[in-house]
Amino acid sequence: MTGLEHSILGLKQALNAPRRHHMWRWLVRHRMAGVKDALTAQGACDPDGWLAPRELSLQRECQALLGRLTALGPQVLTAPDIEPVRHELLRLVSDLEHHRQRINDLVYDSVSLELGGSE
Repeated sequence: MTGLEHSILGLKQALNAPRRHHMWRWLVRHRMAGVKDALTAQGACDPDGWLAPRELSLQRECQALLGRLTALGPQVLTAPDIEPVRHELLRLVSDLEHHRQRINDLVYDSVSLELGGSE
């Protein structure tokens, strides 16, 4: 399990935990920081050849996800009604899982290119 997979799973579990007092808010905020760190740690690959457009698309998507995390961070701690924020975070988790899958697909395609593909 990669760092991004682990941090997404941690955030998902925190969002499904019982929502009592401020501890839930701080737990979710802490897990959001873990996701942010994992996305930042991905780093930029050196796009080359036919995979370059997909790599650049993933980098733009990553920046958009980081922006959403940054915007939702303060809302988790200060929103009087947490349910709309929680719903938005669940949508973000889904988008993060799709992003992680696209990263895995890109890695798979780059390895299959190196090995010669299927034909």
